[in-house]
Amino acid sequence: MPEDQANPLAASSAGSSLDALLAAAKGDRLPPVELWNPPHCGDIGMAIRADGVWLYQNSPIGRQPMVRMFSRILRRDADGRHYLVTPVEKVDVAVADAPFLAVEMEVRGAGQTQTLIFRTNVDDVVECGPDHPLRFVVEPASGGLKPYILVRGRLEALVTRAVYYDLMELVTEREGSAGIWSGGVCWDVG
Repeated sequence: MPEDQANPLAASSAGSSLDALLAAAKGDRLPPVELWNPPHCGDIGMAIRADGVWLYQNSPIGRQPMVRMFSRILRRDADGRHYLVTPVEKVDVAVADAPFLAVEMEVRGAGQTQTLIFRTNVDDVVECGPDHPLRFVVEPASGGLKPYILVRGRLEALVTRAVYYDLMELVTEREGSAGIWSGGVCWDVG
């Protein structure tokens, strides 16, 4: 099998779209962490910085495959806390902002029929729409907007600065407010 077919990321990098990653994401079966209820085992020193770097006992985890594996068993509970979850244990993860970063965006279509597709720093690919809403938060320190896309469960990705600028070019005026269309919904910019 050619390398670009075996590795969806390589196929995406070689082309100009996220088609291969999106197709792989739709067929990807994530562990059912939302269904697991293991005992809480405490804090082992796992953290995710605001810049998306994963840490174990204050040391960066440099192996991307390991970070990706951890990202697949990450869960955010209703209390807002993040955990790595397996069928037999649950450990704390301190998350500075969002656990993921949206590092790439592709726009398909235009206007009210456009769809935004985001890729995260751990290669999750999501289509912005009712199942993956886009939201904007006013940053208290600067008064600027911080956009987030829901990836899965209660886990979000913060849109990186470079992608933010591309996203802001899509803002349209609608009924006295500003918004961005994707997936048949106009997401209020605020």
